Amino acid sequence: MVLDVNSSSVHVVDDIVYDVLMCKEAGNDDAAAVEALKGKYPESELRECCEEIQELKEQGMLYTEDDYRPAIDQFGQRPTVVKALCLHIAHDCNLACRYCFAEEGEYHGRRALMSLEVGMKALDFLIANSGSRRNLEVDFFGGEPTLNWNVVKELVRYGRRQEKKYNKNFRFTLTTNGVLLNDEIMEFCNREMGNVVLSIDGRKEVNDRMRPFRKGQGSYDLIVPKFQKFADSRNQDKYYVRGTFTHHNLDFAADVIHMADLGFKQISIEPVVAPPEMDYAIRREDVPIIKEQYDILAQEIIRREKEGRGFNFFHFMIDLTGGPCVYKRLSGCGSGTEYLAVTPWGDLYPCHQFVGKDEFCLGNVDTGIVRPDLVQKFKQINVYSKKECSECFSRFFCSGGCAANSYNFTGNINDVYEIGCELQKKRIECSLMIKAALAQDEA
Repeated sequence: MVLDVNSSSVHVVDDIVYDVLMCKEAGNDDAAAVEALKGKYPESELRECCEEIQELKEQGMLYTEDDYRPAIDQFGQRPTVVKALCLHIAHDCNLACRYCFAEEGEYHGRRALMSLEVGMKALDFLIANSGSRRNLEVDFFGGEPTLNWNVVKELVRYGRRQEKKYNKNFRFTLTTNGVLLNDEIMEFCNREMGNVVLSIDGRKEVNDRMRPFRKGQGSYDLIVPKFQKFADSRNQDKYYVRGTFTHHNLDFAADVIHMADLGFKQISIEPVVAPPEMDYAIRREDVPIIKEQYDILAQEIIRREKEGRGFNFFHFMIDLTGGPCVYKRLSGCGSGTEYLAVTPWGDLYPCHQFVGKDEFCLGNVDTGIVRPDLVQKFKQINVYSKKECSECFSRFFCSGGCAANSYNFTGNINDVYEIGCELQKKRIECSLMIKAALAQDEA
């Protein structure tokens, strides 16, 4: 396979084309490439390959120029508007997940539930700072947001009234551990929530090891029937069962397959991000095993898709034709600029992973942003501000990675978390392979 990075064009090629391209990559022109390879392939076929490569270049599908790099300085000065909020509706939780960066919902602080007043001010802040942007996103997050369910419902109703008044359109989402899920919550979500994330780690023994109740009992048996019912009620769409794998279940492909066998069609499972001293943290020596698991999973997805029982794995979903806008391709999620997190008492942070780190508090829903200097630092993060990213084939797919992960592992928001970077590149390789395999099958 050959990827033209700047156009995102993917070409499935045979050995002769690949060898010619590699020869040209080494600095040879067509004549030198033919001369170098004519002992391996017929000269006429080599010349034909060179002509085909030239045609692809002329069509803008190979050897395309990078149009973004020359304008990156202006990109950093672009005006930004807030388009999404992560509302920490509850800094409390009814589970005690071992890897939780939120410390069972407390976020290095105190337990608290967001009041309706603070939530309304947060939505007002979003509207006031969204400029001419019409579509806005609000994720109800925690801890466990269903612990504060009445406020969730009232905020949705308030938002619906405000969107008519200000010509805005709210897309509400919810992330839940499922413990308190019932018919009323499911029905409300199916009316009002554009997406729902259902937290489960996979097989019973894996889930219950990392996601127990505070007294140690596992959560798997309680949540699985609820999640199955919920997913079916949403027609197996607009939701994800979302898990975390750790050093203790490096065979995580089995967890993804287990969830697919439970009937789930939208699945995500991500590597834990944890300090290296934790027993469950991903280690450097784990990386080859994890990459192997991604290969196993990619092959299984292809097999099941051909058998008519496919499922979507979030990290293998890639759009080669109508992908994200330029801003997202260059700078990712927009944390600290377009995307903010709001604590129960109304403080503003760049994203949920920065909550509780006082040095990253940007302001409050009452005061607005009072740290424009910090916003400007986040605005400068892009795929060209990091040497590793600027030279990476996957830069326009991963958009430079996560600022929070960079900070947690390097102390700098504008750096690279190396293990995460390696795994991301592997996921993109698998994504492209799946696309190519299924496209060839259709052809």
